[in-house]
Amino acid sequence: MEFETIETKKEGNLFWITLNRPDKLNALNLKLLEELEKAVSVADSDQDVRVIIVTGKGKAFCAGADITQFNQLTPLDAWKFSRKGREVMDKIENLNKPSIAMINGYALGGGLELALACDIRIAAEEAQLGLPEINLGIYPGYGGTQRLTRTIGKGRALELMMTGDRIPAKDAERFGLVNHTVPLSNLESETRKMAEKISKKSPVALALIKEVVNKGIDSPLISGLSMESIGWGVIFSTEDKKEGVNAFLEKREPTFKGK
Repeated sequence: MEFETIETKKEGNLFWITLNRPDKLNALNLKLLEELEKAVSVADSDQDVRVIIVTGKGKAFCAGADITQFNQLTPLDAWKFSRKGREVMDKIENLNKPSIAMINGYALGGGLELALACDIRIAAEEAQLGLPEINLGIYPGYGGTQRLTRTIGKGRALELMMTGDRIPAKDAERFGLVNHTVPLSNLESETRKMAEKISKKSPVALALIKEVVNKGIDSPLISGLSMESIGWGVIFSTEDKKEGVNAFLEKREPTFKGK
């Protein structure tokens, strides 16, 4: 499938999606959002793909929405644009497959919201992250108000959104916003290493982990624990569970098939 604003690459069990508007710091417009949604759907439906990696070309991961179009948006257009962005982020968050945001540079506004929709975030030490929408007299509209708060807590999230400040990757790691920071020169290799490690795990177990965590986080504890137990029972019906237990007992590496 040919795209104008993104690049895709399948590498074994890994599927790479690279935002490709480097002259605009990979700013999100409607075209990019639509193509990103299509690429994610392609990766999700490919049985050989185990992990999806999202990154940006050039010096930015994604600097946010394309502000040059804002003066042309009517309130109705703005609502539709926000809804489309949120739908894409929701789709990424709710994939059955793990996703990793490889943050190579600026992750601002909608760019940080995109990273927040991914399961794991690995950032270059040089990267800067933030939600600066307040400086335009608006606020995050792709799920950032909700996902950032759930990721780093109410106080820190409000501070970032109310000040519009950018923070370096090391601070983001300290806040729990980023899982790991590494030198830019090592970013791709470290991301690939983690993706390959995850890709060897049971796809069924990975999907169920995402399901119980994503659905349980907004539920009362007792409901989340109940979902966990039900899912744990379901997984005992899978071939992957049998393979994993047998491999452990036979002292060998398991080969999971996602069944």
